[in-house]
Amino acid sequence: MRKKILNVIVAILFVSGGFTPFIHGQGNIKPAPKELMGNRFLTLNTVIRVNQIEVARDKSVGEDERSMHTPERVVAFREAVSSEFPDARITWSFSWLALHDDSDNYKKIRELVVGYHHKYGDDITFIPGAYFANAYNTREQVNKDLHEGLAKVSEMVGNGFRPKSIVAGFLAAENQQYLAEKEDIHVCQGNIWSQFSIDNQDGDGAVSYPFYPSKEHFCKPAQGKSDFIDCVNLDGWTMDFLSARRDGFAGGFNSRMGVGPIETIHAYGKLVGLTEMMHTTAMHYDRGFELNGFAWVTNCWELSLPFSVAGISDWLNEIKRSWPDVKFITQGEFGLLWREHYKENSFDYRFEQKGSGIGGSDANLKIRWFMNKDFRLALTKDWQKNRTENVIDFTRYDLKAEEPMEMTRKWSLLGEINQKQTRPQDRPKPIDKLSPEGIFLIKKHYPYLFY
Repeated sequence: MRKKILNVIVAILFVSGGFTPFIHGQGNIKPAPKELMGNRFLTLNTVIRVNQIEVARDKSVGEDERSMHTPERVVAFREAVSSEFPDARITWSFSWLALHDDSDNYKKIRELVVGYHHKYGDDITFIPGAYFANAYNTREQVNKDLHEGLAKVSEMVGNGFRPKSIVAGFLAAENQQYLAEKEDIHVCQGNIWSQFSIDNQDGDGAVSYPFYPSKEHFCKPAQGKSDFIDCVNLDGWTMDFLSARRDGFAGGFNSRMGVGPIETIHAYGKLVGLTEMMHTTAMHYDRGFELNGFAWVTNCWELSLPFSVAGISDWLNEIKRSWPDVKFITQGEFGLLWREHYKENSFDYRFEQKGSGIGGSDANLKIRWFMNKDFRLALTKDWQKNRTENVIDFTRYDLKAEEPMEMTRKWSLLGEINQKQTRPQDRPKPIDKLSPEGIFLIKKHYPYLFY
């Protein structure tokens, strides 16, 4: 209690301009774990912007959010994190306008966040285009924004600082290649897994855990040296797999429901919302950990949300209580740990989940996901009635892929059958009804699925 009171006093003095915080040396910061395997990881990003969707340097879509971004909210948010996980390190991403706004509020916000980098080891980075850079800008312009935005972050922090990652929502393969080869940044939050018919860009078709993207398409894992991009591609936030199979808001449900606060706390209230967040979290930290040897949950919690502080505290408190061994590090640190362990796309991810009964997460359904370099495969069944398991998604990665060259929202990689069921061919079917080529490929990895 005494520590919290002291932090509040420090925050008030700082915001009022009457205090310059003491910056602890980075030698006091707990080092990141050295191994990927055998650990449960949590990563948290937050976005600081001026307008809701800054689609370009001089163009915005949505509301002006200046009043929602204040030094007081920054302090309260960071305190909420450290009160539950004192050693936590989070990632702060600034939009172009937030990096350049010369108002007192944004100046103080930038000073505060630089202080958190020194005190806690937080990472500070740039978000191009506020999630949807390629839907509104050429690849050349995105590269220019990345270069100059990163330079501005380095200038802001000083002492030769470089971010360990980029927050981007979606980012084209060419731009991720630029990050790796020209900016020497090898981790990018570059896909929002399963997003389709929601917000300003589609991007279904990727793997939900880290992978090296192909030069052909940011949703496709690289198949070999010729199409390999040395940039670990990360999901934006962990979703409920059963909810995520839906098309946008089909059936009145939000397909992005999982650990995100908008789709849970805001939509269903504190108790039900937190129940769904923990259901999704447990799917990774319990059964997912058993299947994959490590587990990862990630979240992007926008600072503008009015319920940021209470919501983040409740969720983190439950995580700490249930899995006290969780390693709470920046997404850049996590991505680099994965890069150290996997030199190529040799991963084989498996996930199993029953529905929570909340929103689009049907309580009577069970879903199994299989994800590797060659394909992703999802099967569902009504476990309460012991119905036959059907394929709802089979996306091959060994086939040629191509990103759109024009500026459009449609960046998905749709395979033989896609979970969103937006095409006639997407109707669920038994696994032995897939194409002969598909069956042959699946049998190479998981022959037991046919017996």
